[in-house]
Parts: sequence; structure tokens; C-alpha cells
Amino acid sequence: MCGRFTLTVTWEELLTRYLIDPELLTPFHVPRYNIAPTQMVTAIINDGTANRIGQLQWGLVPSWSKDAAASAKMMNARSETLEEKPAYRIPFYRKRCLIPADGFYEWQKTDIGKQPYRISLRSGEIFSMAGLYDTWITPSGERLSTCTVITTEPNELMAPIHNRMPVILKRSDEALWLKRNPLSGGNQEPDRSSLEAMKNLLQPYPDRELQAVPVSTTVNSVKNDSAECIRRVSGSD
Repeated sequence: MCGRFTLTVTWEELLTRYLIDPELLTPFHVPRYNIAPTQMVTAIINDGTANRIGQLQWGLVPSWSKDAAASAKMMNARSETLEEKPAYRIPFYRKRCLIPADGFYEWQKTDIGKQPYRISLRSGEIFSMAGLYDTWITPSGERLSTCTVITTEPNELMAPIHNRMPVILKRSDEALWLKRNPLSGGNQEPDRSSLEAMKNLLQPYPDRELQAVPVSTTVNSVKNDSAECIRRVSGSD
């Protein structure tokens, strides 16, 4: 699963990384060290001509929902069953996004409790988690745009820590993930070749390019959002 992550970079670094034109944009991002479900997260979509940056609430609320009560439970979507779940099927076909991060947390069970780890690229660079989004109209007529992070089986690095991990897209595959696929005839479903291309991207990221660092238990509380959350603790390699 993916229940917490970090995005500690600057606004300028984000815009440069995703080729976003800063003109007419009001900065909204500050470095964050403990992003949690139900909070607003930075997301990237493509409008058909250019990448756009904005914020989505983490925890998917499908457009057909009666209420938003279950959003916190829909923070993750299993890659293996995207087409089987009504909440994820149409977003998978038509509403894919990138969720920028520079690390995510997972907790490993030990004899003395749970040890949090921060997993990041060895290079320290920003990476993109594969996401889906949707927009729900509240009873009062307001628009609520939400998202979920897609997960997959763990790679060899993650397996001893947890049995799931977020789908991290290769940088060269990000444009394909954001691409608006042609529909098949009059159906709402993309043509199968496009769909299979999307599914092929949902693989565990190469473990040799990642590192897992044990960090302070400060991250255990969502109330904490400081550099202390990512402080490496003793006993690590």
C-alpha cells in the first residue's frame, strides 16, 4: 500500500520537472514531509496539449457516489483489479494522473514494534506515482476532485518491509500514462491495445534504483510535518 509520502522539493523544482509553464499560476506547494490520506496532494494531468499542475484530495470519491464517507478507504487502488472495480474502471480508462513524490513511507513489523522506512530513488530525484482521479458533485453543488495511488506487488527491496508498493512510473513512461487514449467505437472503453499499454506500465519499480532508509518514528503521527520525519535513525546501513 501507500499511506504516507513526502514531497520536500520547491515549487520551482516541481514546475521544471514536469515542464509546467509558471505564467498565471499561483504557487501552492511548500515542502512536505508527511503527506497523509484526506489531505490535498499535488497532481499532474495533461489537457491534450500541455501538462497542468493542481491539487486533489487524497482518497477517491467516484463521480456516482452518494457521499464522500468512504474516501479515506480508497487511498489506494490495486493494479491487478482496476477494471473489476466500478470506482476505478472509468478513471483508469479516462482520468489518469501523476502524483509527484520524492519518497514514500512504509512500516516494517519487528519484535519491538513497527519501524518506519522512507523509500526513495537513490538519486534523490522526484518520481511520479501512477494515480487516478475523479470529480464528485457535492449535494450543495460544489466540485470535489479526488485521487488514488495505484499499488502493485513489492520488488525485492520492498518485500521484507511490506507486501505492496506504489506504482512508480519510469520518467520515459509518464507521457504515455497521461495520454488521452482513443475510445473504441461508441464505447467508453479505450481500444484494447491502448489499454494493454497502460497495464504494462503497472510494474514494480526496479529495486536497484531505490533505497529504503529507517527513519524517525516522528512520522507515525500525521500531525508531524517537518524534516525530523525523514531523519535517518541509527542501526541503518
